[in-house]
Amino acid sequence: MNCFYFMNTAEVQIPETDEVFADLLNEQFGDNGLIGSVVKGTIIKINPDFVTVDVGLKSEGRIPVREFGQNPELKVGDTVEVYVDRYEDREGNIVLSREKARREEVWQDLEKAMNANERINGVIFGRVKGGFTVDLNGAIAFLPGSQIDIRPIRDITPLMGISQPFQILKMDKVRGNIVVSRRVVLEETRAESRAELIDAIKEGSVLDGVVKNITDYGAFIDLGGVDGLLHVTDISWKRINHPAEVLSVGQTVKVQVIKFNEDNQRISLGMKQLESDPWQNVEERFKVGDVYKGKVTNITDYGAFVELEDGIEGLVHVSEMSWTRKNVHPGKIVSTSQEVEVKVLEVDPEKRRISLGIKQCMPNPWAAYVEEHPVGSVIEGKIKNITEFGLFVGLSDEIDGMIHLSDISWDKSGEEAVKDYVKGQDIQAKIIDVDVEKERISLGIKQLSENTLATALDGIKKGDVVKATVVSTEDKGVNVEVNGVAAMIKKADLSKEKANQNPDNFKEGDVLEAKVTSVDKKNNKLGLSVKALEIEEEKKALEEYSNTSTGSTLGDALGEALKKNA
Repeated sequence: MNCFYFMNTAEVQIPETDEVFADLLNEQFGDNGLIGSVVKGTIIKINPDFVTVDVGLKSEGRIPVREFGQNPELKVGDTVEVYVDRYEDREGNIVLSREKARREEVWQDLEKAMNANERINGVIFGRVKGGFTVDLNGAIAFLPGSQIDIRPIRDITPLMGISQPFQILKMDKVRGNIVVSRRVVLEETRAESRAELIDAIKEGSVLDGVVKNITDYGAFIDLGGVDGLLHVTDISWKRINHPAEVLSVGQTVKVQVIKFNEDNQRISLGMKQLESDPWQNVEERFKVGDVYKGKVTNITDYGAFVELEDGIEGLVHVSEMSWTRKNVHPGKIVSTSQEVEVKVLEVDPEKRRISLGIKQCMPNPWAAYVEEHPVGSVIEGKIKNITEFGLFVGLSDEIDGMIHLSDISWDKSGEEAVKDYVKGQDIQAKIIDVDVEKERISLGIKQLSENTLATALDGIKKGDVVKATVVSTEDKGVNVEVNGVAAMIKKADLSKEKANQNPDNFKEGDVLEAKVTSVDKKNNKLGLSVKALEIEEEKKALEEYSNTSTGSTLGDALGEALKKNA
């Protein structure tokens, strides 16, 4: 009879497989929690490919010889540190690693360095996305591109393959990530150097620096932890329009400290101060009146700068560029880089100024024309322009003369006479005055004929009393005629009494007695005044009264005087 026994599975707990396996391993090898740790072991056997190491467990481990490096000096009995990877491989041996042990050792050293904020040496050996790889004595770290230097670097080739200090920023052992910075090291070193440099900086000191940045007004120079400004005017003795013409970012330069403000630590630098001043004894090299050749370096609205030698420039004012081309931009006469011949007009070493002239190196057409056409010569020309003050007449291709309104006609006003002429008209005129220095030639048309009105004024002199016939009136006075010569008696000169100065009190044909106050035969002008005559008559009456012994009153004397003159 077969008997069957049934077990209640709810009352029996079957251990899990992993736990059972772990217990068996502990029982077999005596696990003391060594997996994943670094332990010391003894070499018990060496063959060409493997080194057998006893770490005190129930089984030995084999480590490939290559993990001990090239040509390792190993012998039986040596103690080495190894990493316990796992307890059993396919052959039942414990799995050990010398390479992982060395890596663990490096990680421990790196963690100590990071916690102590210490720098560690490494070698940049590769480029990856976003940065570079660094070998830290066996551990591979990531160097972000932003952490390689204080300022951007175009070419890092000189930094690769050499041992240099780094600062550990972050470590993650689980993921095997290490982030380092070279920039932090440089900034700390820079701060230390900056303090030492500032203490040592003095005006006049000569330093080496690197061009950090370039602007329109100058360049900022890195002196090794502190920046100084090199103004564009202190770069060179010669004219520089922009610092980029002679400097570039990253360029090493030698500079002199011109000024140092200890309060705000601002440093002004100069390069030209390291060279000899070309303006020394400049008056001995460039004498007034001498002619030199130079190159046009800059053109402005008021003239052009000409370089006579390195660092020495002179200004040719627009007025000294041409004898005849006036009111034109200097750029229409000369061009940049053009070689020109100039004459030294003035040298001022203190103000570092040299005045030059271009036209002085050419014949003066004004002097040549006057030599051929002296004052009194009659010329022919074409009216080039008509303005409010006269006519401009072309005398040659380069020279113009001017006929003032007052020199157009003897018997017409200038405003009326100028209406008889048009632009482009050929006319004759007489040269009446020449000023070569001011480049002026005065002409006259009326001087070609006799002044008929001058004869009418021959018998008239200042102080005479004349009879003037009223021709017309206007707000400012009365127009009269004396011996055919037109004149005006101004409103204020019509009477001594203000009430009698109204021009409306007079009409055409009235005859007035007036005193001649001025005679201008050249321009046929006559100055008249009724007021002056009245004052003179009153003065005479007073004199007669003072000389009489009668009992007449002053009013009587004046009345008698007026009757006599009536």
